[in-house]
Amino acid sequence: MGIERAVPSLLLTVMLWPSTVVAGPLMAGVARVEITDRSAGPVNDPSYAKALVLKDGATSAVIITVDAVAIGELGRIGNSYLANVRAQLHKDLGIPPANVLVNASHCHSVVRADADRLTVQTAKEAASKLQPVKAGAGRGREDRIMENRRLRMRDGSEMDVRHAYSMPTDEDVAGIGPVDPEIGLLRLDGLDGRPLAVVYNFAVHPIMGVPGGANTADISGFASKVIEENLGGGATAFFLQGCAGDINPAKYKEVHHPRDAEPLGNLLGLSALRALRDIRTRDDATFRWIQEVLALPRTTDYEQRISAIQAEQARLLASLKGTSLNLKTFLPLFMKFKVSDEFPSYYSYRYLHEKAAGREELRRLDAENRANLEQYIRNIHTMEQLTRLQTNLDLLRMHQAQTAAAGSKTIDAEVVGVRIGDFVLVTFPGELSVEIGLGLKKRAQAPFTFVAGYTNGYIYYTPTAEQRRNPGYAQEDCDTLVAPEWQQVFERRVAAILDKLSAP
Repeated sequence: MGIERAVPSLLLTVMLWPSTVVAGPLMAGVARVEITDRSAGPVNDPSYAKALVLKDGATSAVIITVDAVAIGELGRIGNSYLANVRAQLHKDLGIPPANVLVNASHCHSVVRADADRLTVQTAKEAASKLQPVKAGAGRGREDRIMENRRLRMRDGSEMDVRHAYSMPTDEDVAGIGPVDPEIGLLRLDGLDGRPLAVVYNFAVHPIMGVPGGANTADISGFASKVIEENLGGGATAFFLQGCAGDINPAKYKEVHHPRDAEPLGNLLGLSALRALRDIRTRDDATFRWIQEVLALPRTTDYEQRISAIQAEQARLLASLKGTSLNLKTFLPLFMKFKVSDEFPSYYSYRYLHEKAAGREELRRLDAENRANLEQYIRNIHTMEQLTRLQTNLDLLRMHQAQTAAAGSKTIDAEVVGVRIGDFVLVTFPGELSVEIGLGLKKRAQAPFTFVAGYTNGYIYYTPTAEQRRNPGYAQEDCDTLVAPEWQQVFERRVAAILDKLSAP
């Protein structure tokens, strides 16, 4: 295994397998194990750890997908999980730690506390089933199941769509961000032509849930089930989460019907299957693997951002004005004015009687009520703004404390580049914004180049430099550890990795 020179100081280590086109077929084995914590409450559908072991001559690697929110930091999978899995696979199978890739789907399934042991178990089972395979790459398309959650506001700021706080008023929204409809596909067939494994990469937060709120692997779990059941023969589908940092499921804020991930997952699975039919596999797959650890700049502007939010909170608090209404009196009064704005206090004929008698008691009451209603509504919108600010202020304070405890100006982030035949993949541990993935794929030389976040650790949101400077304080801008300059460091190194993977 070769070690390249470090470039520049922000790059800690670079590890490359100098692989060329293999003389014989690539070897692969697959296995899965359920990791659902069935003691944690009702279960709608199972969650899995799946392993795809790859072998090219003396070189072995494993791609593991886990139906969990993150690899460390969040949820049930602890920060020791990745190191434990790597150490045990190195001991038992001889797979170097750098050659172990673990991606979290980012679903919010509750998994077992011994997920690391179960992951090792399934990887060892996959290694025992190695067989020669043919590889092919392709892409599908699905644009019906997701939406960009960042909203461009008329005042130039950006907000995001979350259950943690209210939406802005419709008239304040000026535009939306992009989505990535591409499904990146790797197909591995046995020499008899029957599918053994499908790796598919797509960008969407799998956080829709199911009616009743039971434990679920969400959109990606349902999509994998559709793929596997239609392919048959024991084929295994591996979902690699893409650049989903600002991508929600479609109609994420639905309130009139139970939210249900299954129809969305079915659409994704069927769209992947449609594209898989057109992929032709070959038995001369090039196999390359590059691992780098980048030192990304940590943000240093927490205090300024916290102060700015607190100043905005003070301004909004000062704008609150008292009214004679409360919720009990506001709601029926509001409905009366919506039903009959011109004559809300009584039937129209009483207004005509008052006018004929030279009186305006009802008109004056209406004017007073209108003023109270308008102020009450302004207060509600102010409360909603304060809620958004407070939620994101708490995130800033959390990461300010984490950064102070770290005592470092940089944060390590592992990047892995993989080439299997024409399929090229680069991974990252952060929640990448979709624009970053779109940009990397647009600039890539190889036609089937894809990007996965949530891999080999978790470093929270990694928004674009422009998003990071947003004055609107969306979650992605506050729930982050990195400075705006991180993007340039990351994209420069990824470009170099992709060049190496694409070389003849």
